[in-house]
Amino acid sequence: MTTIELAAVALFCGLLAWSLARFAPRAVPASTLAVQGVLGVATGLLVREISPSALAGSDWVAILAVAVATLAVCIAAGALLGIHRDISPLTGALSLVAGGSSGVVSIARELGGDDRVVAAVQYLRVALITAAMPFVIAVVYGGTAAEDPSADAASTLPLIVSLALIAVIVVIGALGGKAVRLPCAGLLGPMAITITLEFNGLLVGLDVPMTLTQAAALLIVWQSALGLNRESIRAIRRILPSALALIVVLNLVVAAFGVVLANATGLSQLDGYLATSPGGIYAVLGTTIGTESNVAFVMTSQVIRVVVMLFAAPLVAKMFLRFTPRSAEVVAASDSRQRREMANLQR
Repeated sequence: MTTIELAAVALFCGLLAWSLARFAPRAVPASTLAVQGVLGVATGLLVREISPSALAGSDWVAILAVAVATLAVCIAAGALLGIHRDISPLTGALSLVAGGSSGVVSIARELGGDDRVVAAVQYLRVALITAAMPFVIAVVYGGTAAEDPSADAASTLPLIVSLALIAVIVVIGALGGKAVRLPCAGLLGPMAITITLEFNGLLVGLDVPMTLTQAAALLIVWQSALGLNRESIRAIRRILPSALALIVVLNLVVAAFGVVLANATGLSQLDGYLATSPGGIYAVLGTTIGTESNVAFVMTSQVIRVVVMLFAAPLVAKMFLRFTPRSAEVVAASDSRQRREMANLQR
């Protein structure tokens, strides 16, 4: 299965969970540390795509600068979306964080945001950017977005060993993260441990089974879908035009960052676009290989962006809760209402 197909499967699983939510049991342990931990390990293993030896020192500076600039643009766009009366600025910011959509959704409620809105906008962002990628490459760059021709037959650990190692990382990461008061320890703790071990060459052969990753993503979205009611669906429907416009603007601004990045590093404009595309990292990987672009540079940029976004999410949440008191009040009221609804449904 190609990386583009895997991205499509992830999106389909999320939408399927949302569509079938009304037939689901009323209590799904989707926000447990186990589910967040699986997503954390899967995200942490992405650093395997980083190739330090293939990049010059100035390239690292440019890549980090673009990642930080993308974060700033996402925060600004989220603040604009938060002006809408149906959501808080915090929810708006989390909705437009361009990196690790399933991870962001999994911690949205914990950070004080409305995970229902965050899930809707995040999946819209991934769908639009992934769908537009072949068109942009063909029309703007004159290339062809071919799929990943064939995956390397890399040696992997036996399934039982991989599952056991993943479980150990999740438990130690979550408990250790809580011990040091790491925000969103269920996700960021295992992710931090995975990144550290991977950089030290201690996770050779480890891979998170795709079915496990997709199941975790499905459960996260399913939980958000269980909280939907007529009022929340109407609210999401009202903000979607604004969210769509901001996603388009975000994509255009980040594409401009790609031009700057390409000029700064001496690579092609296509490399710059793929390196900064704010969504669909698996689709970007497949497209990069298919177009014979600079895989090391593109994937290093993409992975750094995802990691920066996820670790910055708790800091962004604290900033919005501190400087926009209204968001705390809106979220508290929304969470209280949602808890009452869930309690009534479980009776």
